Amino acid sequence: MSAGAAEMDTAGLRLKDLVATQALAQRLAPLLRRGDVLALGGDLGAGKTTFAQFLLQALGVEGDITSPTFTLVQVYETARFPVYHFDWYRLKAPQEVEEIGFDEACAEGVAVVEWPEKAAAYLPRDSLSLRFFLDQDGAHRVRIEATGQWVHRLEEMPNADGS
Repeated sequence: MSAGAAEMDTAGLRLKDLVATQALAQRLAPLLRRGDVLALGGDLGAGKTTFAQFLLQALGVEGDITSPTFTLVQVYETARFPVYHFDWYRLKAPQEVEEIGFDEACAEGVAVVEWPEKAAAYLPRDSLSLRFFLDQDGAHRVRIEATGQWVHRLEEMPNADGS
C-alpha cells in the first residue's frame, strides 16, 4: 500500500499518517448534505481537530481553521452550506448545546462536533460517528459508525484511489 494509505482491520481504519487522514476527509466531504452531523469522538490528541481541519479544507475553506476549544463553535462558509465546528469539551451541562446554537446549525448547515459524548442526547439519530484512537505504537485509527441514511451514503464514498 502506498504512503498515506489507510488500512482497514477489526480495530477500525488505520490512518498511517496525516496524508491518510486528509484523504479520508476528502472522500467524506462530497457526501455531506445540509442538516448532517458528524460526531468526532476520541481521546485528547487522537486526531479529531486535525480531521475537522482537513474536512473543512476539502469543502473549500481557505485560511486559518482554528479549534473551537475556547469559543465552543466556529462557523465556516463553504460554497454548499455553512459548517459549524463545535467543541463540547468545556460544556458544563449537556443543555448548553441549546445556548450555543446547535439546533440552528443542524437546520442551516453541517455540524461537526468534537467531544459529542458530553451531550450525546442532543445528537440526531442519523449522525455519522467517527471515533479516533491512538495505538500504543502511536498510529492513529478511526472507527466509523453509520446508521440510517449514512449506511447507504458511505457505500457511495470513493475509494482512496478515486474509484
